[in-house]
Amino acid sequence: MEANATGPELGSIIVGIDGSKPAEKAALWAADEAVRRGTALHLVHGADTDGRALYVSADTIERIRRAGRELLDDTARAVTEQHPGLRVTTEFSRSAAAPSLHRAAALHGTVVVGNRGLGGFSSLMLGSVGLKVAAGARTPVIVVRGADDAAETGVVLVGVRDGHDLGCAQYAAREAELRKASLRLLHVWNVLESVGDVVTMLDDIEDIADEHERSLTGVAGQVRDEFPSLTVEADAAKSMSVSAALVEASLHADLLVMGGRRSPGSMGRTLGWATHSLLHHANCPVLLIPRHDDEHGSES
Repeated sequence: MEANATGPELGSIIVGIDGSKPAEKAALWAADEAVRRGTALHLVHGADTDGRALYVSADTIERIRRAGRELLDDTARAVTEQHPGLRVTTEFSRSAAAPSLHRAAALHGTVVVGNRGLGGFSSLMLGSVGLKVAAGARTPVIVVRGADDAAETGVVLVGVRDGHDLGCAQYAAREAELRKASLRLLHVWNVLESVGDVVTMLDDIEDIADEHERSLTGVAGQVRDEFPSLTVEADAAKSMSVSAALVEASLHADLLVMGGRRSPGSMGRTLGWATHSLLHHANCPVLLIPRHDDEHGSES
């Protein structure tokens, strides 16, 4: 399957490391992704030495610096052993992890983080640093989740609510091409959101269902036109919970792609309730694509 030259640019890969096992896993995953994209891998360790300088000694700061640089060197060696031809750069940042990663990503980079850091109590939940990175992101963020021994499914999954998700679907299509995988577009109709309409318009229930189907069909059609060599499957499902349906579907995907929030008042400029839940509970890595400020509508 040949790459589509008209698809969106996926950008460089920046991964945050902190010495934890999830971060090590994320670094190796990010290296695979950098090879797929044909770009360099940039390793970042945000030590926050500037923030600690007021309450720890100079000797302690120096030990933190040495340990951080050793961690970067060790991780770079592990990555290049797996991918000898990959160009790897490292950065020791005196700032905290989240702003360091956002700054390194600049305008076009993709940030990769593990699902837990050193301070976590459960391997299932997203750590505070990863949450800050995702919530404040202006470029794509990937949270590496899933079982270590999970077999590849050959499927990239993308959650689609309406036509505003075309950009996410196009991004997911590029990811699917790089993996030589198929693309599955999944639209989940939240029954609870529509219950008020259903009660007052029982005769129009089929029209409501048709409207949901048209949103998915329109996006799928545009993706098929732009990526003619890609196998694209489009499914619509009814559920009491959008996030629960997507978590279940993620069992059968190598990557789940979601757009950031479009509803006001949630957990940051990027995270809404559904995406927040998926970053904590999905069964595969989650790629979150921030939306522009001029995009409207409710979250997928």
